[in-house]
Amino acid sequence: MEQHPKTMEFMQIAMKYLPEAKQKLDGAGIELSLESMQPMMELFTKVMGEAYELGKKDAQE
Repeated sequence: MEQHPKTMEFMQIAMKYLPEAKQKLDGAGIELSLESMQPMMELFTKVMGEAYELGKKDAQE
């Protein structure tokens, strides 16, 4: 699977908001572990990559 060139920047953004996400998940009774977080981080980077490309396309038009 090919990674988006901005993946590391997307991960930095995710880590910035991780404490807030963990607090909300804890409040909902959902346990957050590194193992359970991995698939969600992969999904997050896909979404961010697609959103980035959409914004880039819009800016070029």
